[in-house]
Amino acid sequence: MDTRPLQLFLTLADTLHFGRTSRLCHVSPSALSRSIRQLETELDVTLFYRDNRRVSLTREGERFRDYARQALADWQAVRLALQDEQRILQGELSLYCSVTASYSFLHDMLSSFRHNYPRIEIKLHTGDPARAVDRVLNGTEDIAIGARPNQLPADVAFLPITRSALLFIAPASQPQLAERLQGPADGQAWEEVPMILSEEGLARERTDEWFRAHGIRPQIYAQVSGNEAIVSMVSLGFGVGVVPQIVLDNSPLATRIRVLDVQPVLEAYEVGIFALTKRLSEPLIDAFWHQRELGRHMP
Repeated sequence: MDTRPLQLFLTLADTLHFGRTSRLCHVSPSALSRSIRQLETELDVTLFYRDNRRVSLTREGERFRDYARQALADWQAVRLALQDEQRILQGELSLYCSVTASYSFLHDMLSSFRHNYPRIEIKLHTGDPARAVDRVLNGTEDIAIGARPNQLPADVAFLPITRSALLFIAPASQPQLAERLQGPADGQAWEEVPMILSEEGLARERTDEWFRAHGIRPQIYAQVSGNEAIVSMVSLGFGVGVVPQIVLDNSPLATRIRVLDVQPVLEAYEVGIFALTKRLSEPLIDAFWHQRELGRHMP
C-alpha cells in the first residue's frame, strides 16, 4: 500500500508551504505538486487554496486531513497486527523537542530505545518547546517533549522526566549590570534594563507574572523563539534574559553568561513527555512511554 501521497498531503497541511514540504519530505517541488493534484483529481475537490503569496486548506482539505491522519493510523495498526509471532515492534514514531533536549537527556533515551526496538524508526523534529503540546494536539507529532503548562489539556497525558530552575541571566561582560540587579527586586533598576524574552510558553508566562507581582513594566528589547537564541543574545550584551537552567547547562556560551541571584526566584518547572491520552495504548507510543530510561533523569 502506497501511503506516500497521504504523508505528503499531511506535511503540506502542516507547513502550508510547498518549498518547505518538498525539503522535509525529500521530494522535488514538481513531484509534490503532481501528488497533490492527483489526490484532488481522484477526490474531485480542491484541497488547497494557493496563490503567489500563501497556501491554505479548503473546507474539503480540512475534512480530508482528518481522514488521512486516521487512515495512516489504521494502516500502522494493521501492519502491527499482522506481525509475526515474535511480535517485533516496527514502524515510525514522530517526536518533537527543543534543540537542547535533543543533545542532552534525549540522547540517552533514544540510545536505549533504539537498542530495545531497532525496527522502530524515530522521526525527530526540533523547534520551540512552547509548541510541544499544540503539535501533539493537532496530530503533527506522536510524542513531544516540553515544559508542563499550568493548565494541561484534558486529553493530553504528561510523563515527567526532570525539573529545571528558571533563571535570570546577564552578560558576563557587564558586571555592573549584574550587580545592580542582584538581590530583592528593585522596580526602578529593572525598568531600565532591556529584556530578551521568549515569544510564548511557560517561561514567558512566569516571567510576566514575576514582573506584575513587583509592579515592574519591563523594557522588552526582543522576543525570540527558542531558549538557545536568548542565551546567544544575552552573551553578546543585548540585555537580560530568562532561560531554563537545563538550557544554560548545555550551552557552549555558558561561560559568557552570569546567573543573577534575584529574589524571589522564578518558579521551576517540570520537563516531560506529552502524548494524546487516547493513543497511549498504541504499541509504539506505549513502548516509548514505558522505557526504563525515562526515569533516570528525575532528581
